[in-house]
Amino acid sequence: MDSKEKEAGILQALAVRLESQRLPRALAMKKRVDNGETLNELDIQFLKDVFDDAQRIMPIVERHPEWQSLVANLIGLYQEITSKALENEEHQKGKA
Repeated sequence: MDSKEKEAGILQALAVRLESQRLPRALAMKKRVDNGETLNELDIQFLKDVFDDAQRIMPIVERHPEWQSLVANLIGLYQEITSKALENEEHQKGKA
């Protein structure tokens, strides 16, 4: 298997994982934080895993510009989730 085939396989596996696991979980988290909730330890570990994976795949994404818009949108989604969760946490601490 050459490197192009290997990268194509990796991208396909990432797309399947994104569709079946990562995006549904991220959207559920966004809904919760939009409703004023904070992130739990499992959510935080999930985000750490996502960011670790993102760092590992960035060289591949850089070689495939057709994926860059999707990755940018996902980064934006995770940024919205973390920002809103932090805001919610600060708001809850202010009530205490």
